[in-house]
Amino acid sequence: MHVPPTHHAPPTPRHRRSKALGFAALAVSLLMAFPTAQSAFGEETEAVPGGGDLGPNVLVFDPSTPDIQGKVDEIFKKQESAQFGSDRYALMFKPGTYDDINAQIGFYTSIAGLGLKPDDTTFNGDVTVDAGWFNGNATQNFWRSAENLALNPVNGTNRWAVSQAAPFRRMHVKGGLNLAPDGYGWASGGYIADSKIDGQVGPYSQQQWYTRDSTIGGWGNGVWNMTFSGVEGAPAQSFPEPPYTTLDTTPVSREKPFLHLDGNDYKVFVPAKRTDARGVSWNGTPQGESIPLDQFYVVKPGATAQTINAAVDQGLHLLFTPGVYHVDEPIEINRADTVALGLGLATIIPDNGVTAIKVGDVDGVKLAGLLVDAGPVNSETLIEVGPDGASGDHSANPTSLQDVFVRIGGAGPGKATTSIVVNSDDTIIDHTWVWRADHGEGVGWETNRADYGVHVKGDDVLATGLFVEHFNKYDVQWSGENGRTIFFQNEKAYDAPNQAAIQNGDIKGYAAYKVDDSVTTHEGWGMGSYCYFNVDPTIRQQHGFQAPVKPGVKFHDLLVVSLGGQGQYDHVINNTGSPTSGTDTVPSQVISFP
Repeated sequence: MHVPPTHHAPPTPRHRRSKALGFAALAVSLLMAFPTAQSAFGEETEAVPGGGDLGPNVLVFDPSTPDIQGKVDEIFKKQESAQFGSDRYALMFKPGTYDDINAQIGFYTSIAGLGLKPDDTTFNGDVTVDAGWFNGNATQNFWRSAENLALNPVNGTNRWAVSQAAPFRRMHVKGGLNLAPDGYGWASGGYIADSKIDGQVGPYSQQQWYTRDSTIGGWGNGVWNMTFSGVEGAPAQSFPEPPYTTLDTTPVSREKPFLHLDGNDYKVFVPAKRTDARGVSWNGTPQGESIPLDQFYVVKPGATAQTINAAVDQGLHLLFTPGVYHVDEPIEINRADTVALGLGLATIIPDNGVTAIKVGDVDGVKLAGLLVDAGPVNSETLIEVGPDGASGDHSANPTSLQDVFVRIGGAGPGKATTSIVVNSDDTIIDHTWVWRADHGEGVGWETNRADYGVHVKGDDVLATGLFVEHFNKYDVQWSGENGRTIFFQNEKAYDAPNQAAIQNGDIKGYAAYKVDDSVTTHEGWGMGSYCYFNVDPTIRQQHGFQAPVKPGVKFHDLLVVSLGGQGQYDHVINNTGSPTSGTDTVPSQVISFP
């Protein structure tokens, strides 16, 4: 939430194989039916099968499917206001043309084409997000996605009025794109990547937005922070008036893996890494590799961490079908180039304070499309990329996190000391929303305690689209060398009880984004922090950003905003930049630092 509201059957587990002579015939029969794998103790264990169906919550359509609109409407009716519900859905459309479709997309719903390119699957119609469920306020339109479709909007413009955790990827809109709700109510920031918008993008009331490696016909306006990298047709650099931060290219990018059909066979396409990218990746022949579904363990609700880990150890990738997964030990991915892809906002909840996902210090792991929801017992970490002290060089083939979201509280009690720790060098963090809940169930200064959002310890890490909010201490702490962030959106914790609760030594408040004093090289572009201290509006935050004053530490286009005068910032970065003041939301800005 980003402005004061006006209202406010499981997979079979591995079993030890009987080797008793009396059961030799049975053993032979079983070995013929089920391949075996070696366990850590040399025993034969039941192999985890690859492939299979996608489960009941992946709805697959083709142009001849009867009553497509009715089925899509049925899902939307269930999900429109189910902000903290447990249902998850993926709506998948086979290549072809679909007429007279208006797919309204609610919570925990992903819609995607199953072609190799967006134009393979065309809607003569719309994929719509609006905010009627919340009185025209789009600031809570989270956790949904649209991917890999071409749209011919009915009235010429498609509406996608979202806030965080709602990516618009690999889309071709043959018209305009409206990012505001009907009535132009509040909207609070989102993300477009690898998309082509033939007409103009109209942000209207959108406060901040990041667009990467795309082509647009134009851009309408800017409120606080509009950032572009590698976007053909982007407005020229002009921060702070209008507040456009524009980079010609994106230094390193690799698009998100996605499910597609090759004839009648499902595969996952893994796009190739690009350097200095500009425009979409799918002009001409898409570069990358397609991995057959039988090389994936298709994970379904009820699966255990033990079975998931056995599948990875066996050499399988992971495809999480829509659902909620409890794990009592970490999901460990220690094999290079493993893909772990979630459909329909697949959600992982760690039990008993474990870490949900641990990635080894290996090349090319792809985590994508997953929501990690903290459990009621405090986890020291929720996601770890590389072990502490990781030092491998992954520049040729980095690990990436894409549409990987974290939530602490909101759906119920949750706690974590640090949400995401990145130890591996060269990691790409491409669109993440790491959120300590400010509303919902299990919310309070100590109830959903979470001191740190993202801690980057690895070198040469790049973040493109970093959304981190409401943590009790630092939202982002960067300890590695040569880090770069393109677009950062933050709100400090609303619920700080008083000034003393956030005192950081002799500094008033913890910075939203802190670069450690030991760092010699770091750079950031298009970065904003906002405060709304609704419990104690007298709180003052010394700054939004904190960094060492060194030649190699550079920031471009920084801003801080006081929402409705509920608390204030004294400076933008360190002791530089004018204070916010009063009850308006005119941002205090620093064009560059130092």
